[in-house]
Amino acid sequence: MAIEQSPRINQTALSSAILNPPEGKIEEMVEKININFEYWDTVKYKKCPPDCTPTDLWTYVKAARIKSAITVWEKYGVSLSLTNNMQKKCHEIDMNWGGSWGTDATIDSKTKEQYLVSSLMEEAIYSSMMEGASTTRKVAKEMLRKKVAPKDKSQQMIHNNYQTIQFIIAHKNEPLTEDLLLHIHRLMTENTMLSPDDAGRFRTNNDVVVENGITHETVHTPPSYDEIPQFINDLCLFFNQNDDKQFIHPIIRGIIIHFMISYIHPFADGNGRTARAMFYWYMLRKGYWLTEYLSISRVIAKSKKSYEKAFLYAEADQMDIGYFVAYNLRVLEQSFQQLQNYIKRKQSEKNDALILMQIGDINERQAQIIKHFDTSPNAMLTIKDIQTKFMISPTTAKADVTRLVERGILAEIALNKIKRGYIKGGNFNDALSKH
Repeated sequence: MAIEQSPRINQTALSSAILNPPEGKIEEMVEKININFEYWDTVKYKKCPPDCTPTDLWTYVKAARIKSAITVWEKYGVSLSLTNNMQKKCHEIDMNWGGSWGTDATIDSKTKEQYLVSSLMEEAIYSSMMEGASTTRKVAKEMLRKKVAPKDKSQQMIHNNYQTIQFIIAHKNEPLTEDLLLHIHRLMTENTMLSPDDAGRFRTNNDVVVENGITHETVHTPPSYDEIPQFINDLCLFFNQNDDKQFIHPIIRGIIIHFMISYIHPFADGNGRTARAMFYWYMLRKGYWLTEYLSISRVIAKSKKSYEKAFLYAEADQMDIGYFVAYNLRVLEQSFQQLQNYIKRKQSEKNDALILMQIGDINERQAQIIKHFDTSPNAMLTIKDIQTKFMISPTTAKADVTRLVERGILAEIALNKIKRGYIKGGNFNDALSKH
């Protein structure tokens, strides 16, 4: 994935743009470009006013970013052009993730627990899939739910990721140390490394590059391995410090940690998974407990190209990590929206179930099963389907269905000599008409 180099900007022109910012149409364009923190490869296609070339526009964009830039990691030349939009999104996350969702008035404890387990599984699955794990979500979730031993490398990666997340949650209040980081990497990569000895240790050579997965083109060459010990020391200081010298919003600081681990690539493999896990940890450490309920990696996986470009744009543009920060803030925004949609859906299901429970002598799960068939009249469910949907035991699922069959609301059909399916029964419509 080759990144087009931006045009060289004349220093005189840049200084002039800083001292004399644009007005009118060009000012609006600059502001809009910086909301999404776009790179030159899209800016050059903008329709500019007659007296402004794409290079002129890019000069004004860079001038605006320089004026808002802060140094975040001087040793590595890392800066951040902190835009109003970034600060706005951080504020919105602060307000929304503070937590009214923790009350049972919004959603009941059982459903919260179910969603928490599901989101942790999703995080583990998608973070692993981004690094090559190949399996279905259904198979992966069944493995994690039943706590069965992984059958191959892909399942092992997902299992490791899930165990690592649980470890992080349990140890979120501990300071970051070299030993703890190595332990997290060992948990993340156990039985998946080409060389087993590389699990839980820093790389000892420079035989590591980041390649385009399709073309195998080298897109990033990490710093030399002999820089890793000092980097880890700096990382621990950055992770543990209390923002005395320069305040950087905790969310942005977590994103910086994510970026720097990926940039340095301190391990022979597993850098991406470890970097995302450390961001997850930092968010929990700073009190953003709602992070546990979000599948951040699911959103990243569905926009993987943009995720990768955010790294490359930063490196191509003088290590301005505004691209990576802007991208990840959008990811968090989308993750939270997915949670909100889930809450709305569950609340709607709960309300529908309460109405259907007027049928009498049925529980909320049974009411939701009835609602499913009312919405999809030709549907067919198995015990496993019901078990998975409600995260209940096969015995409980069977008991729920058996009672509905006995009342004629559902009917049992044979799928084979052993397996049974369930469809609408003869009394289904009568039962619904009476409530």
